[in-house]
Amino acid sequence: MKEGRRHYGQYCGLAAALDVIGERWTLLIVRELLVAPRRYNELLANLPGIGTNLLAVRLRLLGEAGVVEQLTSDPDGRARRYRLTETGQSLRPVVLGLARWGMPLLAEPDPHDEVRPEWSLVAVEAMMCTPPADGPDECYQFQIAGKDGREEVFHLEVKEATARIVPGRAVSPDLLAVTDAVTFVEIGAGRLDPLEAVVLGRLRLDGDSGAVLRCCRLLGLIPPTA
Repeated sequence: MKEGRRHYGQYCGLAAALDVIGERWTLLIVRELLVAPRRYNELLANLPGIGTNLLAVRLRLLGEAGVVEQLTSDPDGRARRYRLTETGQSLRPVVLGLARWGMPLLAEPDPHDEVRPEWSLVAVEAMMCTPPADGPDECYQFQIAGKDGREEVFHLEVKEATARIVPGRAVSPDLLAVTDAVTFVEIGAGRLDPLEAVVLGRLRLDGDSGAVLRCCRLLGLIPPTA
């Protein structure tokens, strides 16, 4: 055991996992790095409230555990970035499962709650169901706006009954969904119906009705038979 670290002192796989990722903020750091490698200042900005000293401690411990590593070079020559190792990437299903489990627990958003558009990538991946084997190959693009005017753009590609998230714009999406981060989370949490969001002007959907329905089914927003 490393000096200064708290341990459960239990010879159990779950306890061993929590020794590494059970501390406050740790899984949220992992969430950030599941989206993309981040510089230290980017992590600090995306995790308001963590404090620079605590972030440094968490990154050091994750590095010692082989979950996070620093990139040896940065393409633009600026500060080094942090990324998940292969061991860290193996946490993806764990984080997605927890995100999916926690979505129904979300209450009405507090005006002071932080909501970042880039978190929508993890939310969509957590919500995704398996596409039907006989479904068409399609592409759904999402444009999620944040409170500060920043926008996250990515698309969901369905090909040969497999769905994957691709950062950036699609060439010719079958569906374009434009909304803000708060509305997106409320829809995912089941607090706001997609149709209601469209009527209220909080969600814009550009695409044929078939693509809209298939996208909603894929994200579990409506039953498969709806």
